[in-house]
Amino acid sequence: MDTTSLNEVLEKARCIFTEQQIASALDIIADQISVKLSQLNPLVLCVMNGGIVLTGHLAPRLRFPLQMDYVHATRYRGQLTGADIHWRVTPATSLKDRVVLVLDDIFDEGETLSAIKDWCENEGAAKVYTAVLVDKKHNRKTAKLKQADFTALHADDYYLFGYGMDYKGYWRNAPGIYAVI
Repeated sequence: MDTTSLNEVLEKARCIFTEQQIASALDIIADQISVKLSQLNPLVLCVMNGGIVLTGHLAPRLRFPLQMDYVHATRYRGQLTGADIHWRVTPATSLKDRVVLVLDDIFDEGETLSAIKDWCENEGAAKVYTAVLVDKKHNRKTAKLKQADFTALHADDYYLFGYGMDYKGYWRNAPGIYAVI
């Protein structure tokens, strides 16, 4: 896509969460995560690419020792709708007997996060928790996992981008969370 078209997408989109609203929500879930995991020596797994912004903003708010790694599993691959899960990278760190916290950008249908959670459990994780920046409100949750353990924000059922979520591979860096109208 050309930059003119991409800029028009942002101009026409509606900002549904500002940076300040996101920061406040991240403070809240950081406290919730800390209460639950601070004594459990967790391994935090960032789901690439969408979870990178959430991880970068959330990790410094977690005031306890933790290890970090990442997994790259995706259904979208630059498209507006999901397909089969494509596994690109699995964590280098052993999950055996570890408490794992998986961080991702959005909980839409739940397929990606559910598959990652199952994979972690199959790798021997003692317990797997999930955290997302946004959970979309709709009745199309298709995976066995119906919600994350920790959710910062809830949004209506629009195509969203910004703060890790992309529009055709772009605008993960948008300064807020936007709905394509």
